[in-house]
Amino acid sequence: MITTELLHKIAHLARLDVRPEEEASMLGSMNDVLTWMEQLNEVDTEGVEPLTHISPENNVLRDDVVMNQLPREQALVNAPQQDGQFFEVPKVLE
Repeated sequence: MITTELLHKIAHLARLDVRPEEEASMLGSMNDVLTWMEQLNEVDTEGVEPLTHISPENNVLRDDVVMNQLPREQALVNAPQQDGQFFEVPKVLE
């Protein structure tokens, strides 16, 4: 059960400002959550595998296959600066 003192401690740790008129409502809500958690603890989960994903699907990724390579000369055609082999860019780090 959550007491007013514990509510203030939790609010302090969470950096929340709880006004006196909100205390009763918050205490009720927090105690309702704890009651619900106690109900969940009563459920028999023997033999139930832990759920790691909500869906049985795995990431379906395509194979990384090289296709339609752009020739170097064609890639460098519109470069503002290039040395015939690479793009030249302004120096970023000193």
